[in-house]
Amino acid sequence: MTAGWPARRGVRPEAAPTAYDDTVRVSSKGDYACRALLSLALHRDEPGPTSVRDIAERTAIPQPYLEQILLALKGAGLVRSKRGVGGGYVLARNPDDIRLSEILAAVDGPISLGDFGEPHQDGACDHEGQCVLLAIWKSAGEQMRRMMDGFTLQSVADAAAGQSAWPEARLPEHTSG
Repeated sequence: MTAGWPARRGVRPEAAPTAYDDTVRVSSKGDYACRALLSLALHRDEPGPTSVRDIAERTAIPQPYLEQILLALKGAGLVRSKRGVGGGYVLARNPDDIRLSEILAAVDGPISLGDFGEPHQDGACDHEGQCVLLAIWKSAGEQMRRMMDGFTLQSVADAAAGQSAWPEARLPEHTSG
């Protein structure tokens, strides 16, 4: 199963498991934020803002939690809200201009594998090789951020609507020298 991509009508894309499948995860909050904005993108041609209740029903996200998430997304400039009767949320920008990395960062902070500090640059580690591991964790977090930068809300919406192929998550090619 490809993490973060909902099955469409019971069909899942085939994906080869990787070493990251069991270790790198998007938080529930990050997943919910992406699902909420995906719902807004898929229904952006409908008149007026979309109510929190409608988003919650479409996405199966608990409404009180969704309200908190939408406030964080509003603070990040990804959605706008309208109060009162007929109120709700709309995307603040075109879905082509919103990257999954921005959505995840809006609710979870910068994409990383943890806050372990910076490795020593001169090889003077405090604890047996810890600096090597710190450098690996930092690099892996940067790879994930770059991967999420590669997906726009529009590309996800197009795939979800069956208008384009399912996206393939690929790490950038490693080149030597």
